[in-house]
Amino acid sequence: MITIQHIHKTFGKKKVLNGIDYVFQEGKTNLIIGQSGSGKTVLLKSLLGIHEPTKGTISFDGRIYSHMSDKEKRELRTEIGMVFQGNALFDSMTVAENVGFPLRMFTNKSDKEIKDRVDFVVDRVNLTDAKEYLPSEISGGMQKRVAIARAIVNNPKYLFCDEPNSGLDPRTSIVIDNLLQEISKEYNITTVINTHDMNSVMEIGDNILFLKDGLKAWEGNKDMIFKTDNEAVVDFVYSSNLFKKVREAVNNGY
Repeated sequence: MITIQHIHKTFGKKKVLNGIDYVFQEGKTNLIIGQSGSGKTVLLKSLLGIHEPTKGTISFDGRIYSHMSDKEKRELRTEIGMVFQGNALFDSMTVAENVGFPLRMFTNKSDKEIKDRVDFVVDRVNLTDAKEYLPSEISGGMQKRVAIARAIVNNPKYLFCDEPNSGLDPRTSIVIDNLLQEISKEYNITTVINTHDMNSVMEIGDNILFLKDGLKAWEGNKDMIFKTDNEAVVDFVYSSNLFKKVREAVNNGY
């Protein structure tokens, strides 16, 4: 569980985050949504320790980040997995080598232990037959699954995903969404996903934080979002034709 309390972030005179309180739940897919410029990327980077909040606290299972020593912060980073928007895979490494990279860099595991763990997570994301391929030899959806496997190979407590469906077709996006939700529940990971994809909201929105102009404008889940009268949320999501159809069906009792 990650708790943020009264988070503010300013850059010079520009106020980007303005007093946000929220709890990202363990074992859930927690989505941050909002228009460009709403503050969601800055919030994600603040959670990752890339930006330091101007005011407020971020705590990881009761551990306040700003109170941690450098050693404790380094230890916390070993508990974090990250899925980047562009995957950030090493072109010259095979799928298996990419997945095993964090274990070789940040643990003292033996070669056999690394191989066993890599084999396990590669199988978990259904890529066993592709583990000796290079990233250039597999599809975009498979590359995303490699990125997810690498993010969970070290048994993280916290998983952060930045626009995980960017550049993927709708069918592949659903596969990635379902995989992220399954992994979150299966391993009881606190998963935080920064997304603009309304299909993700409808598929896996266990908890949803909607930001507008640096403020928490709404919070709820994928069922509640269809029924809300919050004008900011309605304006944002009504850009999706699929959302319109689902909302109409819900309101009509289907």
